[in-house]
Amino acid sequence: MQIKRLFGRAIYLLFLGISLISAAAQGASTTPEKGGTLTLILPSEPSSLVALATVAQPVIAVSSKVNEGLLTYDYDLNPLPQLATSWEISPDGKQYTFHLRKGVKWHDGQPFSAEDVAFSINLLKKTHPRAKATFANVESIETPDALTAVFKLSHPAPYLIRAFAAGETPILPKHLYTSDDALKNPNNNHPVGTGPFIFEKWQRGSYIIYKRNPNYWDNPKPYIDQLVVKFSTDPVVRSLDLQTGQADIGYRTPVALSELKRLKEKGELVFDTKGNNYSYSVASIHFNLDDKLFKDLRVRQAIAHAINRKALLNVVYFGYATPTETPVAPGLKTFHSTTPSPYEYDLAAANKLLDDAGYKKGSDGVRLRVTLDYNTFDDTFRRNAEFVRSALSRIGIAATLRSQDLSTYAKRVFTDRDFAFSIDQYANLYDPTVGVQRLYWSQNYRPGVPFTNISHYSNPQVDKLLEAAQTENDPQKRLAEFRQFQDIVQRELPDINLASPQFITIANKRVQDHSLTADGLEGNISGVWLKSEP
Repeated sequence: MQIKRLFGRAIYLLFLGISLISAAAQGASTTPEKGGTLTLILPSEPSSLVALATVAQPVIAVSSKVNEGLLTYDYDLNPLPQLATSWEISPDGKQYTFHLRKGVKWHDGQPFSAEDVAFSINLLKKTHPRAKATFANVESIETPDALTAVFKLSHPAPYLIRAFAAGETPILPKHLYTSDDALKNPNNNHPVGTGPFIFEKWQRGSYIIYKRNPNYWDNPKPYIDQLVVKFSTDPVVRSLDLQTGQADIGYRTPVALSELKRLKEKGELVFDTKGNNYSYSVASIHFNLDDKLFKDLRVRQAIAHAINRKALLNVVYFGYATPTETPVAPGLKTFHSTTPSPYEYDLAAANKLLDDAGYKKGSDGVRLRVTLDYNTFDDTFRRNAEFVRSALSRIGIAATLRSQDLSTYAKRVFTDRDFAFSIDQYANLYDPTVGVQRLYWSQNYRPGVPFTNISHYSNPQVDKLLEAAQTENDPQKRLAEFRQFQDIVQRELPDINLASPQFITIANKRVQDHSLTADGLEGNISGVWLKSEP
């Protein structure tokens, strides 16, 4: 055990050194200034303030400021300490031991301990859209003392060490929860955490206020006195707020893409792509395979043939995206398959498939009418929906667009299953097992749980490949399993993948050190500070 502890300490010091070098290279200031209010603007209001049962970006963005993770990560996804100060992984990959930070207290004064860690992981496995798959191999979590958590795995999980970021795996206060009341617990909207910011007020429909935690374990952080989170679904409003100083920062490209060139030329704001490494995303068309129309593979194939991704890249994303035909984002270079789709852009092929399926054109040129749902979290969702509607009109499909806020959309699609097909965008995160498997694994069809197997797709061969990749320690075998999986879903089309957007953080020049970790503004941002006006 002594050897293991020394090894863990060495790894910690190595990663700490990497972190310090990385921070210096990324322009972190050596003399942060204290005080002031930072205003973060989001494209929609969070449905909850704790990332317990959703992976929606607005929730992750606020949850991580209060509820921290065991680890954080540098740009290369190397783990760094947060609530855990060091860790060891057994040679067989079946035991993870975390040594926790001493003296940490919850915002209500109660001590943080390993019991909170064990409780949080077990709860997330029941409630969180991704945690069921992420922690599927975790059989138990032992707590031999207050500052040690030992994860016992049934099989190796080669991705697991990257799963402990604050927004992805928040550590919650056991003393304020029971398993029975978790989803309705008042703490979800009035959170208590260990983080740098203490929740103060949620003015519904307008803003959230957090104040500085004066007893934060990483003294003298946080540097700012107050964090205000505003939300607006209108990209014009977000752009004006950033230009006028009503908002200091927005992430995941908070303005209309058509505005980026003009705003860059004005030179009044700072544009940064760092801090998005933890969460690559893919925009897709998702079919409800229980819907009579889309049960027919020929109809799905026809729609695939009608999509011109090169045109979509320019029309929807103004070039700020990478086309992708698979659910694994190009940013995950090791896993992403470059095998072309068997359904290239071909309107003649699309029309023939619909003819063969019995959907003949009427006198008005329309074969069938269908509703396409999308949510309003991001303006590109609307633009994607409009592009798809236009593309489908060329093959005789009249699509009516139906927009709704995130909560309404999630209820319609994931609880009521009242949709035919939809436009959405899903985060791959740091590994396909975590971000991609949830959409295709038959066991993750969980009505009522958002952002799970939306299509109700089920293929035993795909299940076998995904489950094998969960535990495969041989990198080449694991890569082959993911490549085969991608080939199958490209043929079977439970969805049509469109593009992986480039995310840009836009900030006032006075905002310093906002995205020093891989999760950027979805981290706890304890090191952010505001530079005095010259």
